[in-house]
This record gives sequence, C-alpha cells and structure tokens, in this order.
Amino acid sequence: MKPQILFEDAEILVCHKPAGTAVQTASFSAQDMVSILKNHLALEMRKKETVKGPKTSAPYLAVIHRLDQPVEGILVFGKTKNAAASLTRQLTRNGFKKYYEAMAEGTPPAASGTLTDYLIRDGRTNCSTVCSPDTLGSKKAVLEYQVLAQYETNGKCLSHLRIQLQTGRHHQIRVQFSHAGCPLFGDRKYNPDGIPVSRLYLCACQLDFLHPSTGKLLHFEIQPFFYEEFDKSSPS
Repeated sequence: MKPQILFEDAEILVCHKPAGTAVQTASFSAQDMVSILKNHLALEMRKKETVKGPKTSAPYLAVIHRLDQPVEGILVFGKTKNAAASLTRQLTRNGFKKYYEAMAEGTPPAASGTLTDYLIRDGRTNCSTVCSPDTLGSKKAVLEYQVLAQYETNGKCLSHLRIQLQTGRHHQIRVQFSHAGCPLFGDRKYNPDGIPVSRLYLCACQLDFLHPSTGKLLHFEIQPFFYEEFDKSSPS
C-alpha cells in the first residue's frame, strides 16, 4: 500500500490513515501503518544510498497517538527520538488539538455541548463502558461537539457532528455518543442494532500541533469520506 503522506521532513511524518488499517498490529498477515511507512522510509533511504554510497541504519518511526482500526484520519509519527519525545509531551499536556467529524443515529442532547463521562476498559472484549466516577480503574472522558446538520435515512435521523476531544480514551467518541443515545452510524461494536452499513462514519479530520524543533504551529485537515454522499442529500 502506498501511504498518503500529508507532510514529511527530517523529524516528523504526517499521513492520512485509511479506514480498516491498524496503526500497529502483531499480525504478520495484515499490513499496518507502521510497516507501510517504514517501507516507504526504507525505500527513500535506498534511493539516497545509490547516490551517496554509504548505507544507513533501519528507519526509526515512533507512534505518537492512535486511531481505531475502522476510523480514517490524520496521524503524526516521530522520525527521531527527540522529535517523538517532544510530540509526546505535547500530547500528554493537551498541546494537540484533535477534531473529528461523524454521523450519529438520532439527536444529541443539544445542538452543541460537552459530554463528560467516566469510562472503564475491558481488555478481554476490547470494549469500554460508561461507569461511576468511583469505579476502580475508571478514567474521565470529556469531549465537545456541535451538530452541523441533520438528515433522514431509512426513516431515522442522522446528525452530522463536529467533535473536539479534550481527553484521549479508548473508543471515547463511540462510547460517549452511544451512552448519550445517539450511537455512531455504522458502529457495529457499540451500535449493533443500527442501520446496517459497511463502515464506521467517523473521521479524524483535523490535527494541530507545534513542530518539535521550530515551534511553528502546524495545521492539517482532510475532508471526511462521507461528505460527497451527504452533499447529495438535503438537510432536514
């Protein structure tokens, strides 16, 4: 697979992860973003070796943050240890601004607002659920959302959402909107009885952060795959 690279320099690599591809997997039978990008970097290194002569070591690539396998969107990787450490510090100190767009079945509690819950992860089922704040191992999950438009399909209302994560929890967006009564369109894990479609309507569409060396604010944005589909429909 040829990676969709949005930006690359000596320190970082920003790419568009397609839906269905894992960021990193232990399976030898499936490609993941790390192996795809390392192949790309190795190929670029070999091209330089043919010109300059000396061989270089295997490419370094650090995972900074992740997206669920069925989610498409923007990812940044560190190409050096120093860059990776700087990006990780930004991530843990809320220096990353991460925005998503999604289609949800039903209507959220308000046209815009904040969802705050406590989540607990079950490693056996790879699912998270909303729990009470005093549950052992629970983590606070906060996101802000805005309803951009609403449509009707198969007799159900679909809400087009723009979401900003304030925390990064396991399956956070999917769990919180399911708990709020408007599960994501196409989410077979948290919305098994929903309208049957072939994919999850969730996209990590915008990522803002500071370059690890220059400190320059970097902004990356992609259009979610479902725009063309719903552009043909009239909002309700």
